[in-house]
Amino acid sequence: MPGEAAATSVPALEMRGITKRYPGVVANDHINLDVRRGEIHALLGENGAGKTTLMNVLYGLARPNEGQILLDGKPVTIAGPSDAIDRGISMVHQHFMLVPVLSVAENVVLGSETMANRLFLDRGEANKRIAALAKRFGFALDPEMKVGSLSVGQQQRVEILKALYRDAQILVLDEPTAVLTPQETDEIFALLRKLAADGRSIVFISHKLYEVLAVADRITVIRRGRVIGERKPSETTEAELAELMVGREVELTVDRGVSHAGAPMLQVEGLHVADDRRQEVVPGATLQIRAGEILGIAGVAGNGQDELVEALIGLRRPSAGKVTLDGREVTGFSPRAMNEAGVGYVPGDRQRFGLILAFPLYDNLVLTSYYRPPFAHGFLREDAAVLESADEQVERFDIRVPSSTVATATLSGGNQQKVVVAREFDRPLKLLVLDQPTRGLDVGSIEFIHRQIIAKRDAGTAVLLVSAELDEVMEISDRIAVMFRGRIVAELDGRTADKSQVGLLMATGGDKATAEEATA
Repeated sequence: MPGEAAATSVPALEMRGITKRYPGVVANDHINLDVRRGEIHALLGENGAGKTTLMNVLYGLARPNEGQILLDGKPVTIAGPSDAIDRGISMVHQHFMLVPVLSVAENVVLGSETMANRLFLDRGEANKRIAALAKRFGFALDPEMKVGSLSVGQQQRVEILKALYRDAQILVLDEPTAVLTPQETDEIFALLRKLAADGRSIVFISHKLYEVLAVADRITVIRRGRVIGERKPSETTEAELAELMVGREVELTVDRGVSHAGAPMLQVEGLHVADDRRQEVVPGATLQIRAGEILGIAGVAGNGQDELVEALIGLRRPSAGKVTLDGREVTGFSPRAMNEAGVGYVPGDRQRFGLILAFPLYDNLVLTSYYRPPFAHGFLREDAAVLESADEQVERFDIRVPSSTVATATLSGGNQQKVVVAREFDRPLKLLVLDQPTRGLDVGSIEFIHRQIIAKRDAGTAVLLVSAELDEVMEISDRIAVMFRGRIVAELDGRTADKSQVGLLMATGGDKATAEEATA
């Protein structure tokens, strides 16, 4: 059950009539939001609904055209993030803002150092404060440990500890469980309830409707810049929330149907891959995907999934092993060569590997095919064909933009993801490699993308799905491979696999001693 909501006299936070306009779009249209002290208040909305803009206004990253913010009933003007932090407002971002080579304590105090004098830090006092906070809220963290050696769930705690160290009274958590195992998610929920019981106010942003229902005291739904409704978890359902978000009935779990797998399409034998520090993180992975099936890889982030995927699509050269596609060895092929061989790729980091943000949208939609007909004939580019194709894909994939000529950098993260998905799905493929394909997407878009993935499978494409969303892996995979420390430690039937069992394998790799330690 969610934590107790505080008294309803004066809200800790009120946002009244917040309106934010950008050229050609109203991102927030007279939004009203209040958060009570000791309350977990969930904020829901599809991509482009205005959630991020509203939180940027609260955090001082954007100035509203109209409206006002009140803290404990008093109007305030928030000049920037430093001002917000000074007023007790803190944001915990989906992508952690941590320095891996620094210790827990150094990360926590960074930017808010306790000084012994004008020249030296008071490390003892800082460690004492951090230890006291950790004990109070049940953090199992050693202040001297390097952040890079911590699990993703522990790093999430460090981010929250940073906010508490600055005495944050209002915490905004953006997709806090996006890369956590089910067990880590339960632990974070328990922590959020402790924070609420301590009188902190929490704004919880998530696309996972079942999580919102499990942890929130109240839910506000935003659609296209306006508040559509407010609900209590006890008085609503996932289906109703999805419909409020999208404006239509949404199928929350797409029927994957029956796969008709054919001959092996991708075969990986004893693949060894090193990371950027030349440390071997994939010590001999072996797997097989047949034409017409979806193999989902389940694993906690940082267990070699990224390096494995990069080796398969040509971004990283393996040190040993063999990769075969449709009977042809393709080990060490370049990304262009893999693309030409019929491999599509949706990268986990869309901005680094999937898009050129300064380019217009229409150019990003042809990044992998701009040199081929109908987009080019010889050295001549066919602009009319590029624009026509872009307009078709914008409509088909519901990419929310005024025009396909806008710079891709101006799109929301979810709409940027749709651009990558649209480009890679729009051609015949032998192998489709999907790394976090629905990251940052709303329930309506996830429903659409899942249908497209299943359609690709049914057309005979072999699909490799890597996702931090265990529910996604379990809902659409025909087979599930669990990856732990770079190895495939188990393969399970996607229709009969147990979520708790998969989560435990993700956390321990099936090792009994590790499992006992994790469940102690």
